[in-house]
This record gives sequence, C-alpha cells and structure tokens, in this order.
Amino acid sequence: MSSRPRPVPAPELDVAGDDPASESGTDAAPAPPAGMVEVHGVSKFFGDVVAVSDVTFAVRAGVTALLGPNGAGKSTLFRMMCGLTPPSRGTVRVLGADARSDRDVRGRIGLSPQQDALFDRLDALEFVTIAAATQGVTDPEAAARHALGIVELDPDDHRPVSGYSKGMRQRTKLAAALVHDPEVLILDEPLNGLDPVQRRRMIELLEDLGAQGRCVLVSSHVLEEVARLGSRILVIAQGRLVASGDYRELRELMDDRPHRISIEADRPRDLAAALVTSGTVVGVRIDGDVVVADTLEVDRLGREIAPLAKDLGARLRQVIPLDEDLESVFRYLVERR
Repeated sequence: MSSRPRPVPAPELDVAGDDPASESGTDAAPAPPAGMVEVHGVSKFFGDVVAVSDVTFAVRAGVTALLGPNGAGKSTLFRMMCGLTPPSRGTVRVLGADARSDRDVRGRIGLSPQQDALFDRLDALEFVTIAAATQGVTDPEAAARHALGIVELDPDDHRPVSGYSKGMRQRTKLAAALVHDPEVLILDEPLNGLDPVQRRRMIELLEDLGAQGRCVLVSSHVLEEVARLGSRILVIAQGRLVASGDYRELRELMDDRPHRISIEADRPRDLAAALVTSGTVVGVRIDGDVVVADTLEVDRLGREIAPLAKDLGARLRQVIPLDEDLESVFRYLVERR
C-alpha cells in the first residue's frame, strides 16, 4: 500500500475479457469488455492510504492469475469481489450483480482466503460440512464428502486439521470454497507453501475447474507459478493495474531492456573482458569471483558462455539470472511508464 498515486494506465495488451464485435456493421466504439467478474474504475482507500487505485478489468470463464507482490492490493480486490468490503469508488460486478448487496450472487462465489483460517480442533469433514451448512446446502455432509474427494482428501480421515501438512490444509480450504458448487472461485495464494509435487497437483486441479466453465481467479506472487497456471494474467503493483492479458506478451514487454546474469568463475576479469569483446553483453561489473553481465541477447549469452570460459581455461561455477523474479518485472513495468 502507498499514499495516493496518480492512476497509471495498463499496457495495451489483450484484456482478460474479449471485446464484443459490433453487430450492426457501424463504426461505433465497442462496448467495454464483459466477463463473469467485472471491475470498473475501482479504488479503495483506508484513510489517506490507497490499497487499490482506479482498476478496470473483466474476467471470463477459465483460469486467470492475479499477479502481484505482497501488499499490492490483491487481497483487497478479492474482498471487494466477494462483497466483504465496498469499493471507495467504482463498481464491482460478479455474474452481473453486486455481491455486497445481492445475497444470491454471494452464494455463487467460493472464496479460499490467504489466511490459514481453519478450526484446528476439527477434522476436514467437520470443517467443510460447516462451510456447506453456512452456504445453505441441502445435505451438508454429503456435499462435504464430495468436495473433499475433488481435492483428493479422505473424508474419513478424522485427524484434526492441526496435524495436516501445509498442502493438505490448502486443499481443505479449497474444498470449503467448492462445497456449494460455485460458478466463481476466488483463491488467494492457494499455492503458497506447497512442495513441487503438491503444487503440480493443485495446478492440475485448478485447470480442471476452469475447464468446467468456472471462473477461477488465482492470486500469486511467484512468476513461475503463473506461467504454469495459464497465459491470462492481471498484474497489480502498488494498487494499480500495470499490465493485463497474455503472459507471453508480458514477457515480450521486457525484450527492450537488458537481462542481468550472474556468472561465477575462477577468472572473472578475463571472462568479463572476453564477454565485452564478443559483443554478447552491453555492460559488466565484477564482484569478487562473480561477473554481473547485462545482455540484450540472453540466449546467445547462454550458448557462448561455456565456449568462452573453455577458451580462457576458466572454470564456470554457476550462471544465474538475477532479474527474472516478479519484483524486477514489476519494477520494469512501473518505471517504463
């Protein structure tokens, strides 16, 4: 969060919702993008602090990732979508209605919060059954058993959830969000804390849910997770929408800036000089045994670094990209405005 910034428009990528074509054949401007979730001109203030600033987007069925660092405003947006807090400005519509004032539409939304908010003395079946009853499901226990089956948890495992692993707790929260068969799923950092196997299985499950025609909104602060979830993304930084559309197009936005690579070797000065002479870098600096190289041709550098080191008789220890993390992507997108 930050003091109130001036709104910054997002890069002109494909938005998450398709612009409907004109049916009349006239040159009239197309209508705003429509989707199962529509956010228009939304801001959220807490006193003099802004959490969300003039955000507009639409999301259709399938999986869409809301990407942003901690404190970017993702959870605040999710709370507004679910009707848990009103926007200070603008409108939020889920399935065409305001979830804050429309009880029916609230029942068509499933929320898995970022907080690990489980009743630790209960087992998974008891917890999800309570969630079903809260949603007015006709047979709460049967619905809970079905939801636990979807997330591959045993409903007859009567251990309290306090003894569950992080992955099992995340799946328990997802089962509680699914138990009333919602059309819109809002999942705040559902992959957080999972090991690689658990993460892969969770991503497969989310893809299946999106393929069923549900609108699945997933927040994450890890770029690699978003790449695996799917191509449709919304990028939030400092409460603002800084990019939206296809993941690959976001990466292409970064092609005009150097990639920074850390190269650890036992002859760093000789290696740095050879890199400059070869023309594969636009800048280098030396930090102990590490050469930090800036390049516009990262693939070429990857191909040529080993032969260069071999010719010099230098031993490469490791080659690591330094700016492929999410924070650097955000910094780039914000600073390029």
